Amino acid sequence: MTDVLAFAGVSVRRGGATLVEGIDWEVEEGQRWVVLGPNGAGKTTLLQLAAGRLHPSAGVAGVLGEVLGAVDVFDLRPRIGLASAALAEAIPASETVRDVVVTASWGVVGRWREPYDDLDHARAAGLLEALGAEHLAGRTYGTLSEGERKRVQIARALMTDPELLLLDEPAAGLDLAGREDLVARLGAIAGDVEAPALVLVTHHVEEIPPHFTDVLLLREGRVVAQGPIELALTAENLSATFGLPLSLERSGNRWFARARTAD
Repeated sequence: MTDVLAFAGVSVRRGGATLVEGIDWEVEEGQRWVVLGPNGAGKTTLLQLAAGRLHPSAGVAGVLGEVLGAVDVFDLRPRIGLASAALAEAIPASETVRDVVVTASWGVVGRWREPYDDLDHARAAGLLEALGAEHLAGRTYGTLSEGERKRVQIARALMTDPELLLLDEPAAGLDLAGREDLVARLGAIAGDVEAPALVLVTHHVEEIPPHFTDVLLLREGRVVAQGPIELALTAENLSATFGLPLSLERSGNRWFARARTAD
């Protein structure tokens, strides 16, 4: 398999602070990775590197066969689907949902005078349908609930048929029903052999969708553990990641964590 991401000794330092340190990480085609860690662990920084929106201070960051710092990132970014809070905040509240999705074809937020053909519109409609949001197409983005917005953002991230899909805390802010609906839909995407390589960032093991293959655990910018999810996602590794004694259970294809209590 071909490496989609290949990080070797990657560090990011900003304003005297080290955000991630000495990261070695490889993502291959067909893999579905979840990145777990507490606030400030460096998860979003890692995702920004993978998206080609941040350069490392040290080390080598390979993305889709290119090396950051030696490639025009404006040529690289259209090959990557990204759903993040920063991107969501840039979407105009008055934009219709169908335009939020279709404008990804030009890599812009906010439709202006770009031309779109019937194939563009058909793809956008198909993605909204796959995410259970086809009935929202004519609504304006600002009128949507948080759960509806998440589904639209993911449809937009898939619009360009990316080689890599990056999801930064896609279930953040959702109620229980919204979270479970989204996790199920992401599980369906992850289970599709035609889907791109996937990296999902979260704080919670309960938000790991079915069919995810690997996990990377981060604490204070460093890797605690990584590898196949059945091997690397353990109570011991999770406790070390969050600095709290935790128990970990698996029920079917879902995971659940709780603080460990004395017997």
